[in-house]
Amino acid sequence: MSTTFQTAVKKNVSKTQRYDAIDSLARSGEATNLGILVRMGGLRGEFRRHALNGLADCNARTVLEELAEDTTIDPSLRRRAAELA
Repeated sequence: MSTTFQTAVKKNVSKTQRYDAIDSLARSGEATNLGILVRMGGLRGEFRRHALNGLADCNARTVLEELAEDTTIDPSLRRRAAELA
């Protein structure tokens, strides 16, 4: 996994660093890693939603569609994924 992804999931990073890491993943088109962030139960909802928006920014429609159907994630995240797909 990339160091950017590791920054996004580390416990001891600032909110700004986490947002920057998620933005960097989106710019790089790392849809798989963004999808993992959305599915991570230990990550706060604001960061999971930001990862969803990153998926939309990099046109990762397939991953968004998968997330929209994934019953293991929060229903609000599934709805947002469906809207963005």
